[in-house]
Parts: sequence; structure tokens; C-alpha cells
Amino acid sequence: MHSAQARPPSIDRVLNWAAVAPLLDEYGREPVLAGLRSVLDHARQAARQGDLVDYTEPALAAHLASHLAQHHAPRLRRVFNLTGTVLHTNLGRAPLPDEAVEALSMAARHPCALEYDLESGGRGDRDDIVNDLLCELTGAEAATVVNNNAAAVFLLLNTLALRKQVIVSRGELVEIGGAFRVPDIMSRAGARLVEVGTTNRTRLRDFSDAIGPRSATRRASSRCSTSPAPCCTPTSAAQSCRTRRSRPW
Repeated sequence: MHSAQARPPSIDRVLNWAAVAPLLDEYGREPVLAGLRSVLDHARQAARQGDLVDYTEPALAAHLASHLAQHHAPRLRRVFNLTGTVLHTNLGRAPLPDEAVEALSMAARHPCALEYDLESGGRGDRDDIVNDLLCELTGAEAATVVNNNAAAVFLLLNTLALRKQVIVSRGELVEIGGAFRVPDIMSRAGARLVEVGTTNRTRLRDFSDAIGPRSATRRASSRCSTSPAPCCTPTSAAQSCRTRRSRPW
């Protein structure tokens, strides 16, 4: 940049420039003020390093417009998933079908009966909207929706295993999501962790031997692999029931 004047103009002066008026209309005074301070700070730093800086109205307004456009650009950008992982957590997992996108658009654009019972005219429960569908899909007695797996595990343990023991295979003591560790979640939920098995194999008898009068539930995985990754020996529902009944508690 070539200098047309040696000293930078005052902020008040720049805000009154005709070239800056459209930016004020588009972004508002506070964002433009913050952006102008950032642009002037970079210009002063460049000048101290010996660069020639153009402080004229056209040049400075152009730099300010570029800064504001970049700062206010959408943060979420569309990408191509070439990782080889179809359901990639860091890329948004599975794309939604058109019907779901349309439903989201409707709910975002218009008022909807989220917690309002249209039949009684009183307050409703948002879980009623999805409860029957989730129970039909999963066979559960009741269902609710939270925004991540860590929250689901926390609520489950806090409700069913508060101040009780929960048996977990050592191969399942992992860190999930944004630094959520299974032992930490269990501790904060008020459950006591009981580790069984090893990091690469856990058998049914490991759970059976650990069951006691304070046991609330156990967490086991049926995922096995030929790789050294942690896995558990598959446990059928019948085996699990037999194990439970074989204990005196």
C-alpha cells in the first residue's frame, strides 16, 4: 500500500466518510467500529515495520469492507466427504432426507405446538411428539431426546444408578466427543464405576463375578474385531438373564 497521508485518520472521521455509510447500514455501528479498530491496528503495525500504508478514504474503506465481509461470513461451510467414513462425526454425520429438511424449515419459520396440547388447550410436553415413535422403533417403555450421547448417559445413570455400582468393561472406558470421558460422566452422575475384564477382552463371567447388592446396571459392548481394538465377548439377552438369576441378590 502506498501512503497518501502519513498519519491515520481518527475513528470518528472514518465513521463519517461517505464510503463507510453503506457498511454502517449493513453491519451496524458496533461491528463497524470494532472492525475499523482492527484495520487501523494492522495498518499501524505495518507502518512501524516500514511498509507504506494508504490511509485515504477509498483504500481504508475497501480494507474495512473486506474485513467485515470475512468476519461475518458463514462459519459453517459445505465440504465434500472424501474420508472414506460414511457417517463422519466431524462432518455432520448423515445428511437428512428432504422430508426432514422441510420439517425443520417449517418449524423454524412458523410457530408450532412444541409444548402445547391442541386437544386440551393447555401446556403439553415436547417429548410427546417423539415418544411413541421412539418407543416403536426401540421397544423402550418411554423415551426422551437430548443433544448428545454424553447427556444421554448422564441422565440414564443419574436416574437409574444414583449412588449405585455400574459395571463397565475396561475396553469401554473411552473418551467420546469433546473430551467427555466415561468415568468422569459416571462420577458426575453419582454412579460408582466397577471395572471388569481387560482392555481387549471382557467375558460374561467377568460381569457375573462383579454383580453385587449395590449393582444397578452394567455397560457392555457386542462390538468385536480382529484388530487389537477393545472388544467384549457378545452377550445375548438370555445369557444376561441367566447371569442375573444365578445371583442371590
